[in-house]
Amino acid sequence: MNIPKGFKFSGLHCGIKRYRKDIALAYSEKECVTSGFFTTNAIKAAPVLHNIQVLKENSENIRALIVNSKIANSCTGEEGLQNAFKMAKITAQKLHIDSRSVLVASTGIIGIQLPMEKVEYGIDAAVKKLDSDVISFAEAIMTTDTTVKISFRKINVPQEVILLGIAKGSGMIHPNLSTMLAFIFTDAKIPFYTLKELLKKSIDKTYNMIDVDGDMSTNDMVLMFCNGAANVEIKEKTAAYDKFSRALDEINTELAKKIVSDGEGASKVIEVRVANAPDEATAKKVARSICSSNLVKTAIHGADTNWGRIIAAAGSSQTFFSLKMVDLHISDGKEEICVFEKGKSQAFNEENLRRVLSSREIFLLLNMNTGNSSATAWGCDLTEKYIQINGRYKT
Repeated sequence: MNIPKGFKFSGLHCGIKRYRKDIALAYSEKECVTSGFFTTNAIKAAPVLHNIQVLKENSENIRALIVNSKIANSCTGEEGLQNAFKMAKITAQKLHIDSRSVLVASTGIIGIQLPMEKVEYGIDAAVKKLDSDVISFAEAIMTTDTTVKISFRKINVPQEVILLGIAKGSGMIHPNLSTMLAFIFTDAKIPFYTLKELLKKSIDKTYNMIDVDGDMSTNDMVLMFCNGAANVEIKEKTAAYDKFSRALDEINTELAKKIVSDGEGASKVIEVRVANAPDEATAKKVARSICSSNLVKTAIHGADTNWGRIIAAAGSSQTFFSLKMVDLHISDGKEEICVFEKGKSQAFNEENLRRVLSSREIFLLLNMNTGNSSATAWGCDLTEKYIQINGRYKT
């Protein structure tokens, strides 16, 4: 695994969880230009509010990120805000840096105060363990995730630059940054406004195009740290910018797909591609509407050939389109079956479609035949296990 120059990581168990790792630290030897995008939920957790304020004041001098799992520090009032600040302050003291250069993230159960004695112990231990341990960092930010989510790219622009992405997310996933944390680290040098635009464009194509269960979290965030240690500056309207942008999109797409693949109780991954739409906004709305439909999710889980649910979900996207122009194909990546063409249902073999829908990966292609724009969204099926996991989440 390639790690960007100048970054160190650690992750360990400090006692917030019963057994598994629960506190993670990322540290940069140099100041980072940092951009962040946060949950659109009207209820924002204390770490989100803390980071919004810090980045407003100090976006070009960030040095560290401290993360805890199991407790979200959300809906915890003034004490929760103070605890988020304390996490940053303690981390800063241990690292001998400014507290305004530390960002904070939390994930887990809402409405519980953090056990700050355990958190402080964990921060002290995490500082002492800092090295290249990306895996432990990724493990420590997990909640109901079953696997770590890491992606990296090494590119030459023309000097070597490394991008590293680490994410968590399994439940409460819905478009517009819901229920996930994603952190991207690079040793490239990128001006703040260039970075902000790069990240926003990438998020709109990746994390904002996924859905597990239609629920939106209070803690979601995507943060990107650029410390410039590779001595390579990424400038707009250059070949280096285009190459870096592609690498960033690849990382975020990979992480986004890993999140839906690891959706709580999921047994299948669903990819929805809307093609030949009149504009990109329409394509995105239709793709997201299909991916978010619980009726589509449950039908695909049961390999039910009721494809009408897909068309109905497209129609509930609050966009206008002509049904007479629409085609729908369903595939498992090997076999493709047309079930709807130019507004009319098509004859097909039920057993063949059921076999296709029994695959681990399902591809839905909705061709609107009214333009040149397209969009892709990703989701997963909705299973009985999802209910079991969330019915005993706290217990």
